[in-house]
Amino acid sequence: MSDAPAVRVDALLAGKVRAYTRPGTLSGIDKQPLSGEVHIGELGLHGDEQGDPRVHGGPDKAVHHYAFDHYAAWRNDLGALPLLQTPGAFGENISTCGLTETDVCLGDRFELGDALLEISQGRQPCWKLNDRFGVPDMARRVQITGRSGWYYRVLHAGHAQAGDALTLIERPHPDWPLARLASLLYQRVLDPAQLEPALALPLVPSWRKLIERRLQQGAIEDWGKRIDGPATN
Repeated sequence: MSDAPAVRVDALLAGKVRAYTRPGTLSGIDKQPLSGEVHIGELGLHGDEQGDPRVHGGPDKAVHHYAFDHYAAWRNDLGALPLLQTPGAFGENISTCGLTETDVCLGDRFELGDALLEISQGRQPCWKLNDRFGVPDMARRVQITGRSGWYYRVLHAGHAQAGDALTLIERPHPDWPLARLASLLYQRVLDPAQLEPALALPLVPSWRKLIERRLQQGAIEDWGKRIDGPATN
């Protein structure tokens, strides 16, 4: 894992909610680059919207960061899809090169413009990626590869723009890169010796509940609803 040096933000993106692919569904996944200075508040970038606030958005998922570093691997896997030529394919709000899930840790704090962001959790991919890419198992691929992205909560609101530096200022949990957490969650780990140390972390309530349930029940939760989504007809 690197020391997460400052990286340049290549794009800040936001999207409006629109009717999505399956009956009765909405999504704001189609993010577009923003020009000029953008306000970043408790709920994310000004003008950004989420289609299902039960599972997207909120203070712990205010800003989604996806590494453009991964796009080359996706083009290799899926071909030169138009969607993979520019940032925004994964519904991200921040696009950079030089930071991936192996380089950042849970709880890392970053300055962006005059805003202060803290990594709150990794992304748990959902079925909307399947439909966006036209690949039935896309969410599962994102999960298995660990190329999932991550979320920030906003500790201090501020303004930023594309071209600004994203600068690490604090790393309270250097032993917990997001790649380690992803492996713990998605490689179907049930070993208490690996799960129990994670409970000492400042986990979001849903992740804490997930790990506690695994320890209590000795079983992996069902991912089908999240990954496969509602019926298509």
